[in-house]
Formats: sequence, structure tokens, C-alpha cells
Amino acid sequence: MRIIGQINHPSLKISVFKNEQRVSVKFENPFYEITWKLGNDERFQHLENIEQLLDETALQEVQSQLQQLHSSRLAAMARCFPSTEEQEFEVII
Repeated sequence: MRIIGQINHPSLKISVFKNEQRVSVKFENPFYEITWKLGNDERFQHLENIEQLLDETALQEVQSQLQQLHSSRLAAMARCFPSTEEQEFEVII
């Protein structure tokens, strides 16, 4: 697998990979990542075509999905490790 390019975005790292004829796009924020596997489609063999695919709507949906991943993780942690005590501030004398 090799990187064929990166796409600039203010809050996401977007990397485009190629493995033989398959192309993947990875979207990353500091905590989560989502990968689109575009497969063996000739339309996606060039970085310019992938940039066209990633319009404003697609990028907003990816960011929404990353936020949903975060919410799911927080909910799972709350179920697994429920807080039984209220956190109190340390007493400072």
C-alpha cells in the first residue's frame, strides 16, 4: 500500500492510498478514523477525481460520523464503568 496523496482540510487529515488497483481514503481526527474503500473503480485512480468526490456534503457527513463514533464510545464507557460517586474537589487547606 502506498500513499498517492493527501487532501487539505482544516480539521481532518485525509490520506488517499493505493494497493494494487484498490483505492482507499482515510479520514482522521485526533481520536478516530474512518476509511472509505473505493475498490477497483477506474474513476478513482487519480487524486483529482477523489478530490471531486469529497465535496462539502460528503465531508460534513464524515465529520458527523466521527462525532457519532465519539458519542458511541462515551456511551459504552458509561455503561461499562458507571460513575457511582459524585466527583468532589480535593480539599485544599
